[in-house]
Amino acid sequence: MSTVRPDTAPPPHAALTTVRRLILFLLLFSLVLIGTSGLSGLLGRLLSSGTSLAERDVGGLARSLAFALVGGTLAAILWWLVWRRLRENGERAALSWGLYVSGVYVVALITFTTALLGLASSAIGGDSPQWYSGAAAGLVWALVWAWHRWMWLHPAKGPSRLAGVPLVVGSVFGLLIGAGGAGTALGNLFDAGLQGIAGTPSLGNPWWVPVLQSLVWAAGGAVLWWWHWIRGRGLHLTTGLANVALAVAGVLGGCILALSGAVAALFVLLRLGFDRSSPLPQLLEPLGPAAAAAAVGCAVWRYHAALAGRRSGAMRQASRLLAAGAALVAAASGIGVVVNAALGLAETTLAGTGTRTLLLGGISALAVGGPVWWQVWGPLHRRGRQRSGQRGQRIYLVVVFGLSAVVALIALLVVGYQAFEHLLDASGRGSLLGRARAPLGLLTATGLVAAYHYGVWRRERTVPPPTEPVPPSGAPDLKGGIGEVILVAGSDPVPLRRAIREASGADVTVWERADGGAAAPGTGTAPDPGDLVRALNGVSCERVLVVIGRDGRIDVIPLADGAASLGRPLSDQ
Repeated sequence: MSTVRPDTAPPPHAALTTVRRLILFLLLFSLVLIGTSGLSGLLGRLLSSGTSLAERDVGGLARSLAFALVGGTLAAILWWLVWRRLRENGERAALSWGLYVSGVYVVALITFTTALLGLASSAIGGDSPQWYSGAAAGLVWALVWAWHRWMWLHPAKGPSRLAGVPLVVGSVFGLLIGAGGAGTALGNLFDAGLQGIAGTPSLGNPWWVPVLQSLVWAAGGAVLWWWHWIRGRGLHLTTGLANVALAVAGVLGGCILALSGAVAALFVLLRLGFDRSSPLPQLLEPLGPAAAAAAVGCAVWRYHAALAGRRSGAMRQASRLLAAGAALVAAASGIGVVVNAALGLAETTLAGTGTRTLLLGGISALAVGGPVWWQVWGPLHRRGRQRSGQRGQRIYLVVVFGLSAVVALIALLVVGYQAFEHLLDASGRGSLLGRARAPLGLLTATGLVAAYHYGVWRRERTVPPPTEPVPPSGAPDLKGGIGEVILVAGSDPVPLRRAIREASGADVTVWERADGGAAAPGTGTAPDPGDLVRALNGVSCERVLVVIGRDGRIDVIPLADGAASLGRPLSDQ
C-alpha cells in the first residue's frame, strides 16, 4: 500500500476552487456585456430623441432598461466581490482571471474601435443618418475598455497569467485594420489615376472621398498597433502566443497579401498585352487594388520577417518556411492552371478567349510564386543540407508531402470518376479531356510538389547528424528542460551565451547592463561558462532569467508563463 507524501499531495478543494472561479468569471463576463449593451442602447436613444426615450419602440427601450439596470447592477456587485478577493496571490494568478480581463478587453477594444472609426468614415462621405448609434456604442465600450485596461495594469491585482494576451491581440487587430485601410486607400488612389488614363468618368462621390474614408481606418489601425506594439512593448514579448502572432499574422499574412496582389496585377498586365477581349475600363478595374495589396503586403511581410530574424534561429526558420509554403501554393496553382489551359488548347486546337485568359492566369501565378519560392526556399535547402536538416524544416517537408499526396489522391479519384462517367454516358456529351482537364492539372501540380519534397526529405535522412558540442568544463546536459534564457550580463557575453546554447539548446536573448556588470574594467570577475551551466542544472522552466552581478555572482530566476520580456535585446545570435 503506497502512501502520498504531504508535499506532493494536491491542495484540498483545488477542483472546487477552479470551478468556482470559472463560474464567477463567466457570469461576470456575461453580465458586463449585457449591462454595456443596455447602456449603449439607452445612450443612443438619448442622443437620437432627446428626453423622449419612449417615443417609439417601447419594447426596445424596455430591453435596454432591463439590461442596463438589472445586468449592470449585478455586474457591479459581482465585480466588487471578485475585486476584493484579488489581494490573494492565488486569486490573482488564476487562469480564469486572466481569461476574463483579456476577453473583455479584446471585445471592448474591437467594438468601440469599429464603431468610432465607422462613424468618422461615414461622416466624411456625408452619410451618417444613424450617427447616434455608433457614437453611443463607441463611448460606452471605450469606457469599459479603459476600465479593464486599468485592472489589467493594476500593480497589485492585475492578472499574473495571460498578461501578454491583450498586447498581442490588440497589435494584431490594429495591424489588420491599418493594413486593410492603407491598402484600400492606396487602391482607390490608383483607381482614380487609372480612370483618368482610360478616360472613364467617375460616378458617385468624388475620388478623394473613398480615399479619405479608408485613411481614417488606416490611421485608427496604425494608432492601435503603435499603442500596443510600440508603446505597450508588445514588440519585446517572447511568449508562444506572441511568436505565433508574429509568424502567422505578420509574416504569413503579409506574404499571402503580397503574392495575391502581385499575381492579380501581373494577370491584368498580361491581359492588356495578349487578351483584349474585354473593354479597357473592365480590364483595368482590378489593377489598382492588386497593386495596393502587393505594396502593403510587401511592407508588412518584410517588417515582420526582419523582426522574426532578430529573435531566434527557430523564429527565423519558421518565418521563412511559412513564406516558402505560401509561395509554393501560388506556384503549384499556376502549374495546375497552365496544364488545364494547355489541355484545353489541345482539345479545341484554337485558342479561345476563355482558354487564353485561363492560361494567362496560370502564367501569372507561376511567374510570381515560382521565383519567390526559390528565393525563400533556396537558402533554407542549402542550410538544411549542411546541418543535416533542422527539425522544423523536416516537419515542413513531411507536411507538404502529406498534403500534396492527399490532394493528388483526391484529384486522381475525380479523374477516375470523370473517365467512368464518360464511358458509361450513352449520350456522349463532352469529351473526356474536356471533363478531366481541371483535375488533371491539379494532379500534375500536386504530384510534382509531392515528388520533389519527398526526394528532399529522403536525401536529408541519409546525411549523418552533426557532432553535438560538448558542454564546457564537464557541465551537465540541460537539453529539453529550458525553452528560453534571458541573460543579463556586461560586456563580451558571447562565451556565456554559447555555453548556454550548447548545453541546453535553448534560445538565448542577451541584455547588456548599463553599469558594466560582471565585466567591469579591472574586476576580472566574469564567471566561468561552466559555472553558469552548472547553475542552470536542475532548472526546468519555459523561460529563465539569468543575471550576472558585478562580482560575478550568478542569479537564476525561473519566470512564470506569460511573463513579458521587456527591454532592448542586445543580440540573439
